[in-house]
Amino acid sequence: MSEPKSFVNWFRDSSPYIHAHRNKTFVISFGGEAVLAEDFDHHVHDFALLNSLGIRLVLVHGIRPQIDERLKKLNIPALFHKNLRITDDLALQCVKEAAGLVRVEIEALLSMGLSNSPMAGSGLKVASGNFVTAKPIGVIDGIDYCHTGEVRRIDSTAIHQQLDQDNIILISPIGYSPSGEIFNLSAEQVATAVSIALKAEKLILLTEQNCCHSTHTNNENIIRQMTTDEAETFLQQHTTLSDSVSLPVKAAIQSCRAGIERVHLINRTIDGALLLELFSRDGVGTLISSSPFEDLRPATLNDIGGILELIKPLEQRGILAKRSREKIEMEIADYIIIERDGLIIGCTALHFNQNEHYGCIACLAVHLDYRGSARGDRLLDFAYNKAKKLGLKQLFVLSTQTVHWFIERGYLSSDIKKLPESLKVYYNPARNSKILIKVIE
Repeated sequence: MSEPKSFVNWFRDSSPYIHAHRNKTFVISFGGEAVLAEDFDHHVHDFALLNSLGIRLVLVHGIRPQIDERLKKLNIPALFHKNLRITDDLALQCVKEAAGLVRVEIEALLSMGLSNSPMAGSGLKVASGNFVTAKPIGVIDGIDYCHTGEVRRIDSTAIHQQLDQDNIILISPIGYSPSGEIFNLSAEQVATAVSIALKAEKLILLTEQNCCHSTHTNNENIIRQMTTDEAETFLQQHTTLSDSVSLPVKAAIQSCRAGIERVHLINRTIDGALLLELFSRDGVGTLISSSPFEDLRPATLNDIGGILELIKPLEQRGILAKRSREKIEMEIADYIIIERDGLIIGCTALHFNQNEHYGCIACLAVHLDYRGSARGDRLLDFAYNKAKKLGLKQLFVLSTQTVHWFIERGYLSSDIKKLPESLKVYYNPARNSKILIKVIE
């Protein structure tokens, strides 16, 4: 029974994300290494699932290993300068062959519809084309990059027209000039330019490894979220990062600063990583955004439903006194919340009487999945600092089961005699709450 129940709970928890992602445009980039991998068909199945959920998909693929393989067969060295390929005439021929072959292979996988496969009944339509206009990089540091180029313009109108017809867009890392020249481009740069031009809701970069705090790639070291400023600092502190990490991080920074709200770096070797990242609370990759992923702020009326959902289990266990929606609505200005990706994972309230110079900490709750990371302390500190700014002299807490937690944070045991008269009327003898007090200094 546990496995079906687990699936049901996961499916229910994923529903807010299904609603949030519908009709949104996601640009997903992956390297040529992913295409060569034995499990690449799993990614294709996930692309099909995203499309079936109403997500508008633009796929940008890389071809670096495919180009290198062709050059190797010709006994021609692969030439790079500053992480960019120098594309001479022979290399350009390899670029065209690789791009054509990879595009056809991906289209073939997206066209599968066997009755015994995950693609059954999908009926996907794929559109490719000359959506990318490019220009030559030219000569840098005395090095002629020949047919290596950079994005000049993205035909966003044409792409949107195809997306409006429920087509999946597939873009290769090559571009064309108005004079008919062909240029080899960086897949990360193309994905970045496309996401910016389309004003996509998300740019998703499938990487070859995790983005970690150290050289290790285990789960404990994965960086779960960074702001663009933190990502810049990360690159400055880790100057020996491999291109498989540094290039996606740079692409994420550029995209966020150009208006893309969120960029996800996901280790494509994790089975189902794309689904886990998009349809679970914490995901499995690294989220980079201009603003913090988790925000502590005053509550608004729109947060009432989330607060009720958070405190309901604690009320049922008798840890918190029951509060009606109407009561929370009337006192919403007293509430403080921690919001994580649209989910309220922590809250407290500071009820206060400025005439009598006291405040009362109430309704302190942290979601079960997010305890142990000092979020309760953050809420308590925020309330304390707010009380100090209001000129309050004392803070009271009425608690039945968390007395020691407050004592460890400087609150002292007291009794009902010490409560202000205006607060005594709210004391419920049936709950027999312990009374704690802290002087605001």
